[in-house]
Amino acid sequence: MTESEPALRIGTPAGRGTLLAAILASGAVFLDSTVINVALPRLGAELGATVADLQWTVNGYLLMLAAFVLLGGALGDRFGRRRVFLLGVVWFAVASVLCGLAQGTGELIAARVLQGAGGALLTPGSLSVLQASFHPDDRGRAIGVWAGLSGVSTALGPFLGGWLIDALSWRWIFFINLPLAVAVVFAALRWVPESRDVDVARTGRRRFDMTGAALGALGLGGITYALIDAPARGVRSLPVLLSVLVGVVAAAGFVWLERRRGEAAMLPTGLFSSRLFSALNVFTVVVYAALGGFTFFLAVYLQNVVGWSALRTGLATVPMTVLLLIGSSRAGALSARIGPRLPLTVGPVIAAVGLLLLRGVRPGASYWTDVLPGVVLFGIGLTLVVAPLTASVLAAVSDRFAGVASGFNNAASRAGGLLAVAALPLLVGLSGTGYEQKADLTHAYRGALAWCAGLLLGGALLAAVLVRRPTREAPGAQPCPSLPAATPPDR
Repeated sequence: MTESEPALRIGTPAGRGTLLAAILASGAVFLDSTVINVALPRLGAELGATVADLQWTVNGYLLMLAAFVLLGGALGDRFGRRRVFLLGVVWFAVASVLCGLAQGTGELIAARVLQGAGGALLTPGSLSVLQASFHPDDRGRAIGVWAGLSGVSTALGPFLGGWLIDALSWRWIFFINLPLAVAVVFAALRWVPESRDVDVARTGRRRFDMTGAALGALGLGGITYALIDAPARGVRSLPVLLSVLVGVVAAAGFVWLERRRGEAAMLPTGLFSSRLFSALNVFTVVVYAALGGFTFFLAVYLQNVVGWSALRTGLATVPMTVLLLIGSSRAGALSARIGPRLPLTVGPVIAAVGLLLLRGVRPGASYWTDVLPGVVLFGIGLTLVVAPLTASVLAAVSDRFAGVASGFNNAASRAGGLLAVAALPLLVGLSGTGYEQKADLTHAYRGALAWCAGLLLGGALLAAVLVRRPTREAPGAQPCPSLPAATPPDR
């Protein structure tokens, strides 16, 4: 329930302005998620970064998004969706400027953590503002426009970022967020109506879980720290063992707290009574771990070993995103006809074949014959996965939990990437400044892609054994998390 019935129409100035604000804000978050990997070699060389520093540059951002995206949406329901959305936009912009001004890896990592926190406020807000503001007759079309144009920003991210890095500096991939934020703030203040959940605002009933979010972040953070720090300190060192202990205890505390709070929890554990919902989220972690590990290693390898520019590296994976944008709706329609089991089984196998082809890329490689075939196969495989996965997650739970279910699935996808970036360098023996040594990086790259292919095959096996056709259709108008998408809290 909101303060008044939503009345915006898509053809009015207010409707177009609200759409503009939501698209530009989510576009900035999506752009930063795709372009950072392209910048890693340059910022690493300039700041004297180690492999661990590069890992934290990616993971500090992902950690905050994964841990707090559900909380960000719930805060909007309680205190006002436009208000929290604007807070997230300003927060994200300030943190982006701090990233661009960083003079050392410690400053950059701290700023990336802050940037992720801002993203966790604005990402769910951009979609919930549309859902709460537009007339029901226009809501589906508005969300479709938002998803499509936000996806375009994902496709343009590597190209724009690569150009900025080559023409100016890696710092400009962060500075570019400032004019975008100014435009969003102007549009939001002028056209976006305020809305909130009236029941929550009137009764003060808690719909957000600060303790649960903090425990979730601490659990992920402790395990991530242990995985990243282990190559330098040793797996039996006291800091690593303490980090594991903290992570495990915090994760256990999170589960205990959410079970105790029941449906008032940030993540009602009753959702996991659905075997399909549980299996699909494990599948999500596995598949997105492969995606996160692959993109992390490919961008560094193409620049530091193959010798490509940042722009050429950014363009290398654009076909994958284009395939996702063009093919996801068709894959969703196919899944609706035949069920999700076959797409979720075949898709990861095709993607794994693509990664095995990309293991053979060497210095002097041709993009058209050596890189493009693997990228296309990976993109086809991922396209078969994303829409069926999202629809099945939503159909696995009752309608009233659709928001929290899709939000958790979004967080699961980010957690998969977070854990892969943390664990793969340890598994393939890459540490220190080894990413600057061609022989060391080549060995690590091939090993990492083999691990990612193995994860995809494991996901295919999981889908073949545990995924079945949902007993009902998913509620409409939900984007798929792989674009990546924002997901609203349960209302």
